[in-house]
Amino acid sequence: MFTLEQIKTAHAKVKSGADFPAYIQEIKAFGVTYYEAFVADGRIVYFGENNFQITAPAKYEPLLLADVCNAEQFKADLLAHQQGQTNYQTFCNDCAKSGIEKWAVCFEKMTCTYFDKANHEILIEQIPSK
Repeated sequence: MFTLEQIKTAHAKVKSGADFPAYIQEIKAFGVTYYEAFVADGRIVYFGENNFQITAPAKYEPLLLADVCNAEQFKADLLAHQQGQTNYQTFCNDCAKSGIEKWAVCFEKMTCTYFDKANHEILIEQIPSK
């Protein structure tokens, strides 16, 4: 089993999207198998083996999500974030403006999938191993 404190310590090392692959590898080693991050308030639900589940509380005041997804703007904002041009809060604000409701990370497939409010897959990315 893993703890929120372990995850929080690992996440503290993430300064931009460029640090995301190392973070994923670290929490995978703790036993995290899947997680969903919710843009509206920063809450994250982590899953492990044997139906283990733990929820990190909201990180910020609720954001208003756009009703219609602007996938092209989202992809541009994501690229900027992955290149280290924005911090986590800016990325979340950008996601909200583009209508992204959440992203889900699957450690088995090593993918990160972004969803709109209607639960449509907007983008599936392969997570680099390093």
